[in-house]
Amino acid sequence: MKKFLNDPAHFVDEMLDGIYRAHPQVTYVNDDKRCLVVAARKPGKVGIATGGGSGHLPLFLGYVGDNMLDGCAVGGVFQSPSADQMHEVTKYIDQGAGVLYIYGNYTGDIINFDMAAELADIDGITVKQVIGNDDVASSVVGEEHKRRGVAGIFFVYKVAGAAAANMLSLDEVTRLADKARANVRTIGVALSSCVVPEVGHATFSVGEDEMEIGMGIHGEPGIGRTKLAPADAVVDEMMQRIFAELPAGSGDEFAVLVNGLGGTPKEELYILFRRVSQLFEERGSKVKHVWIGEFATAMEMAGASISVLKLDAELDPLVAAPVHTPFFSHIKA
Repeated sequence: MKKFLNDPAHFVDEMLDGIYRAHPQVTYVNDDKRCLVVAARKPGKVGIATGGGSGHLPLFLGYVGDNMLDGCAVGGVFQSPSADQMHEVTKYIDQGAGVLYIYGNYTGDIINFDMAAELADIDGITVKQVIGNDDVASSVVGEEHKRRGVAGIFFVYKVAGAAAANMLSLDEVTRLADKARANVRTIGVALSSCVVPEVGHATFSVGEDEMEIGMGIHGEPGIGRTKLAPADAVVDEMMQRIFAELPAGSGDEFAVLVNGLGGTPKEELYILFRRVSQLFEERGSKVKHVWIGEFATAMEMAGASISVLKLDAELDPLVAAPVHTPFFSHIKA
């Protein structure tokens, strides 16, 4: 294991200390650095919170900021935050309009977020939840409730953040966030494993000439392991599965996110997007919004994912809205 570390047991907390020192627009509550929140609040606005394991930057912490999220609780690397941590975040970000939780479909997260919502209810805070389940590789059509939440949650954050910034009600923010969730699909491919600092060795192995389509961001099994193929062929296989659920026809508009998993050069991500764009052109569809880079990583895993959101008149302006967080900025075109 070659990493810039001190004591692996302090990896998460020292990373968080660095974030707070670099970005004064965020702070933490209850003297717990794993409970990150915006420093400035806006009375009457719906609060939006997320959370999950560390090791995925800029997910989850990096999307707390202007016109996006208001708070986030994180656990250890690939470990859920506690219910108490999410409760502390919830209390801070509630400004009288209620709080929306947006997080991925993982058992530990569901249990702890549900408990945090129950604690908030005792405090008189209304909490609603939207659970990301965009990974088409993790379950079949008809059993979408079993699917993992991966990089496509970025679009749910963006829609919900813009809706809340427009001072919409909790019911409306929740409806729009859930609409985005229902219209986004993601599939990934892994070329290598990653190393959890406290473990000190690769989580799994992928042969030098192999790739795994559909692998999860914690190393969960994908659809299958095959020989490494040319980039265009890889994208064709990935997009075939997305198009099967989000048909692209003439005049349809989409937002696309090509995401690196932590160890893939941006040059390679642009090669992947080149083919994604060609496939939409062939169908007469338009890619209206594009993001390419690292948005939901798995430590230093080599690989990438493609997320596609189908737009309509309601979702498009929310996706296009300006955002500024410590890790992500978007100026409206």
